[in-house]
Amino acid sequence: MMTIEALEWPRNYNEVPKAAFTRKEIYAEEIKRIFHGEEWHPIAHESELPEPGNFKTLRLAGIPLLIARDEKGEVRVFYNACSHRSNQLETAVMGSKTEFECPYHRWLFSTSGDLVGCPNPREFTPGFDKADYPLAQPRFDSFYGLIFVTFSDKTEPLLEFLGDSGETLRQLMAGDGRLKLLGYQKVRYDTNWKSYADNDGYHAPLLHQAFGMLNWQGGKGRQFAATERGHLCFESALSVASGPSVLKDTDVIAFKGQDPSVGSRIVMLFPTFVSTKHLDVINLRYATPIDEETTEVHYAYFAHQDDDEDMVRHRLRQSSNLLGPCGLISMEDASIFHRIHIGNHTPGNAIFQKGVRDPLKLESEFLQNDESGNLPRWEYYRSVMGFERATA
Repeated sequence: MMTIEALEWPRNYNEVPKAAFTRKEIYAEEIKRIFHGEEWHPIAHESELPEPGNFKTLRLAGIPLLIARDEKGEVRVFYNACSHRSNQLETAVMGSKTEFECPYHRWLFSTSGDLVGCPNPREFTPGFDKADYPLAQPRFDSFYGLIFVTFSDKTEPLLEFLGDSGETLRQLMAGDGRLKLLGYQKVRYDTNWKSYADNDGYHAPLLHQAFGMLNWQGGKGRQFAATERGHLCFESALSVASGPSVLKDTDVIAFKGQDPSVGSRIVMLFPTFVSTKHLDVINLRYATPIDEETTEVHYAYFAHQDDDEDMVRHRLRQSSNLLGPCGLISMEDASIFHRIHIGNHTPGNAIFQKGVRDPLKLESEFLQNDESGNLPRWEYYRSVMGFERATA
């Protein structure tokens, strides 16, 4: 049972109480049940650490993590805390090291997480053995190089968690996950994590002015809920801009891939991960809540390992200019995320309309520009949080 004040959920599936976005005690329970609970969270792709000794650090819902490729080439995930007194081990965002040294008491760890040295061990507790003090590790797994972590031993296997979203995600990552990091764009949005994750298919041609300015029409497509967890996938034909353009260099929006029939893919995994393949951009977005009013998102961009120099440069230019937090197409999102958060501090419910055929029925298949694709996600959220749905 919940220890917070009850929040009754509306009877209709297409209604979400605004209080779920704004109440601090609800946020604290979300961290416990969702982010520190039985979910898999993508945190990096192996291509972000291409060489032995490469590492990356991050905080996931407050928990510090260290990802490192060891001397044998294996990627491992550790808690970023010394096994002695839990001092934060590494402060750099990323880099390369042969060993990690804690500055507090000079305990030294290999890239495999083993304790390899510590001063004055003869004066430690009787029977002290370095082998008993490796860096602690959360449970982790990978899917075509995409590294996931969970903080629960009860979370189902990763492939089961992904369900039907796995195939779309594989195709999105160039079919084989053999990626090459191009770079990052990192941003903090002034919004609750659910407002960020509630981005829908309805808004795109209406909010984003670049589609009209570039004479860009969307291709035919679909969206579907991939599991009972509400993971949402978009698959659509690619339709590139045609006719007069406001761009001096239209190569920025050129498509140089091979198959436009499903040239655009999006995978949204509960709770906050978003990945996009649009035109020639391969984009993985790692998001984490900072507090009930702030969400941090790291946009990571990739090429394929087999790309020639021209294709790498093309992907880099598109990644820099097209879909990021200030991209040609998506620059309005930050403002909308913030304004949604402000608006949710009013009474009542947010009510979904586009694509809702029956408010009392939850569906799993949707049209490309429906907003109802978000409803299975909300139903899963409600069940995990233990909110009771009204009967009348």
